[in-house]
Amino acid sequence: MRRMLVVLVALLSVSGRLQAQDSIPTPPDTSTVTPDSLVPGSLAGLTPLQRDSARNAARPVSPLGALGRSILIPGWGQAKLNRKLTGAIFITVEAISLGMAIKASNELDYLRRTQSTRADAKANERDDWLVILGFNHLMAGLEAYVSAHLWDFPPDLKLQPMPGGGVAGSVSLPVRIP
Repeated sequence: MRRMLVVLVALLSVSGRLQAQDSIPTPPDTSTVTPDSLVPGSLAGLTPLQRDSARNAARPVSPLGALGRSILIPGWGQAKLNRKLTGAIFITVEAISLGMAIKASNELDYLRRTQSTRADAKANERDDWLVILGFNHLMAGLEAYVSAHLWDFPPDLKLQPMPGGGVAGSVSLPVRIP
């Protein structure tokens, strides 16, 4: 049990160090850039295929990369996509379910040594925690996969509940008139 706790603490401390080692991006060289391309996110003058390629080039991680990261370590894909709260929730569920599975396993060993009649119930409890652990990995991977696909979704979309039931949505589209 102590060995698992040491491994978990080591993984959590390594992830913090890796984030601190990210380099600061250098600003682009504006001497050879056309004025339209200085506007952040401007894709004016590009064909639809070129626009799609330009968006994918700026994507922090591919959807399959985010899926793989979050299935391996829940929250890793979310951290790559700068979704810190979501990643923290998956890490918290992971830590709780892993700790409870280890606790139930230790109690099960004790109950089996003492030949208790409650050993079967404790085995079911341990299995339940292991299912929650696997479900957390699956949900973290799927959430990261969807988030990677929607990473450039407009943030100006708002959904809110309406009185009397239902949901209302609104989108604001900024327009610049020269």
